[in-house]
Amino acid sequence: MWRHHDLAPSYDVVIIGGGVHGLACAYYLAQDHGITNVAVLDKSYIGAGGSGRNTTILRSNYLTPEGVVFYDESLKLYSQMAEEFDFNVLFSRRGHLTLAHTDGAVRTMRRRAEVNRLQGVESWLIGPNEIKRLCPALDVSEHPRYPILAALYHPPGSIIRHDAVVWGYAAQADRRGVHIHQHTTVTGIRTANGRVTGVETTRGFIKTGAVLNATAGWATTIADMVGVRLPIVTYPLQACVSEPLKPFLDVIVVSGSLHVYVSQSDRGELVMGAAVDPFASYSLRGSLAFAEGIAGHMLELFPALRHVRMLRQWAGLCDMTPDYSPIMGLTPVEGFFLDVGWGTYGFKAGPISGRCLAELIATGHTPPLIFPFRLARFYERDLVGEKGAASVGH
Repeated sequence: MWRHHDLAPSYDVVIIGGGVHGLACAYYLAQDHGITNVAVLDKSYIGAGGSGRNTTILRSNYLTPEGVVFYDESLKLYSQMAEEFDFNVLFSRRGHLTLAHTDGAVRTMRRRAEVNRLQGVESWLIGPNEIKRLCPALDVSEHPRYPILAALYHPPGSIIRHDAVVWGYAAQADRRGVHIHQHTTVTGIRTANGRVTGVETTRGFIKTGAVLNATAGWATTIADMVGVRLPIVTYPLQACVSEPLKPFLDVIVVSGSLHVYVSQSDRGELVMGAAVDPFASYSLRGSLAFAEGIAGHMLELFPALRHVRMLRQWAGLCDMTPDYSPIMGLTPVEGFFLDVGWGTYGFKAGPISGRCLAELIATGHTPPLIFPFRLARFYERDLVGEKGAASVGH
């Protein structure tokens, strides 16, 4: 679906990170701005990082107005992707339920619903009877330790095949002349007089005046190469899938109090995730504590699943910022751009972040949609607090 190229001595733009963010930026640079002398570098294979390790949930029911409009644009791009690429990415609109088990959670869901509707996004608060109608398998009785009091219902919530998204962007970028270099590790970035001049890799040196850091897990390592410090701490986030079951779960179900989220794939597997690990590390291994925890919480919500077996589990890396929002845009080093700090939201934002970063690199002007997520907000005390919209425990 994409070709192998020798490393050219120079490129107009070098993108570090071959996931959905990096590939989307490369595609939109070529598609929207005619910049095709672009290299995408990944130290492993395309989609080996967070793009291939997430749980494929798409939504735009965030807490801040800045977040809601940003993720809603990304969701629109995802919904059009199959037609745009003429490639089936298995996009499936399911509806998204965020359960509330306490009075405080109900108040948060009501606030999110109001913020969403003010930005033109479908979300509203529903009670147990409506929850039961949408998801009959859920236990909405008073028997569980944490009874379900209400839920934020977000009809546009969807799932998509993450591998297909990566392949689609890679294939489209390749057709437009972008060079995709797998198994190419960046070892250094050269600068002179406060601007980028080139990238050192395990396959040789590349001369360039523009570098995009679109990595997950190693964002701080790449930024350190140019002397830019990022307020990011990396935590593993584990997930798992069950054995295939007959279709019964039409909606996506999330519990912010129990720190569990689940959807059913087209193959019948239950795709589940929980809270980030309680300590910072780069581990990609599953743990018994995760398996035990998620099994208990899933059975509180779906008692009928008590005999279902777990098929496999894995982990990905989440770069957490102090306000739980990403960092996108310019840095003090001219020609060095950021698309990092996505925490648990990265896959949802791939298309729109790629389009906005492509516009910034091509024109030099920061699109209004990503201006709130600039690095300078941490120094200007202008944070974008999204912790209340996290479906994952942090």
